[in-house]
Amino acid sequence: MVEAAPKADRKESGIRGQIEFGDALIAVENLTPAQIVSELDRYIIGQNDAKRAVAVALRNRYRRRLLPEELRQEIQPRNILMIGPTGVGKTEIARRVAKMVDAPFIKVEATKFTEVGYVGRDVESIVRDLVEVAISQLHDQRLDQVRETASTLASQRLADLVVSQLKDRKARRNGKRQSAPETVGEPTVPSQDELSRKRLERERKRMLRMLEEHALDEETVEIEIELEEYDDLGAMEWSDDPVFDESQPSFREFLDTLMPKRTMRRRVSVREAKRILTQQEAHRMVDLDSVVDEAILRVEEAGVVFLDEIDKIISTSGDYGGEVSGEGVQRDLLPIVEGAVVMTRYGPVRTDHVLFIAAGSFHGTRPADLIPEMQGRFPIRVELDSLTENDLYRILIEPQNALTRQYEALLGTEEVQLVFSEDGLRKMAELASIVNTRTEDIGARRLQTIIEKVLEDVSFTASDRQGEQVDIDASFVDERVGDIVEDEDLSNFIL
Repeated sequence: MVEAAPKADRKESGIRGQIEFGDALIAVENLTPAQIVSELDRYIIGQNDAKRAVAVALRNRYRRRLLPEELRQEIQPRNILMIGPTGVGKTEIARRVAKMVDAPFIKVEATKFTEVGYVGRDVESIVRDLVEVAISQLHDQRLDQVRETASTLASQRLADLVVSQLKDRKARRNGKRQSAPETVGEPTVPSQDELSRKRLERERKRMLRMLEEHALDEETVEIEIELEEYDDLGAMEWSDDPVFDESQPSFREFLDTLMPKRTMRRRVSVREAKRILTQQEAHRMVDLDSVVDEAILRVEEAGVVFLDEIDKIISTSGDYGGEVSGEGVQRDLLPIVEGAVVMTRYGPVRTDHVLFIAAGSFHGTRPADLIPEMQGRFPIRVELDSLTENDLYRILIEPQNALTRQYEALLGTEEVQLVFSEDGLRKMAELASIVNTRTEDIGARRLQTIIEKVLEDVSFTASDRQGEQVDIDASFVDERVGDIVEDEDLSNFIL
């Protein structure tokens, strides 16, 4: 039984959602660090130190929300530095945690950014991109919330439109003068006569009933669709100046205020018209200003930035050359990580409470090679272990999104049943471990290479093997990749 934590302001936190534990649905803010680790165990094998560090950082966010306002602003997030080879779960841990709390999340590679004067992206674009992700995420959620109501309104508009167009067709067939085109959702009453009005209402109800029964899905109807007036601006040549690029959307919004939106009439199926009108109604029901305001709040209070390949911006020598900007990138990142105000097209955004998780393999370098200021911005350091053969075997069978389950589902669509035996799974784990040891260690990603090679023929001929059962045992695996693994030169190219 989980003890409920004190309630806090949901809007401020930006944390939503529930996670299923056994038969109970538990609000995310009531999860203990142990339960957060348990949730991560469903997708990631091992790496308990990293999971515990992230779980504590997540729980501290909730604890901070319960403090008085003056003390809350003083508590900064404990940024995390993950150290370990590729393919051991660094990115997956950060991504799963962000998804768990429904927080704005973005993964960026540190090598994309360069100091001022070099070709590359401005570090402030990290925050701008995170805001865009948050707005898109929240807007989609709001659309889902109003989807049912929007569908009802769209059906009513569509019924009015079908009745109106049927009336026009009937009038033309009778040789009468065609009435002016009518606006969707605003049918004109043919006369003030009460009988005519009731007849029109009966026809409208009949159309609504037929729409609900999908009896008109294949019929065609003419609707109005709004056009994006300035879509062609994206194809124009713009300056490489990031400041100018940032102003481009604002310039387009300015043009939209000057020119009215154009519409065009298209003839589409009733099914497609229902989808288009539902989308239009849903967008009308969502207040974009409130979406932007709350999205910015969620970024500031619950945003997660994953900085990958941070070790690649460490200069390994004092010579001038391609790495000369490495230290400059670190210094440019400092204010963003420490806490700064970044101007976006939606207004200023503070990064004081954004959680930064950095990761790197640090093969030829050490975390101590980062500039001292950057080291101080990541006080929590966790080392992730290389995956053993047993870890690779567990990765094939335990995670909820295990590769074996993915391939069983994929080929199941062709009515081909894959059966993985234990010796076959252990053989694939053994071969992946051998290749990782002999060549570059890419962790669990090597399993995907191995299993894809093992199932290559089955995947290619699956459409001709409906109803068959394919047993993936040790001999099956060895027959397809055993020789490649034994030949070191060949495995370097293929695996």
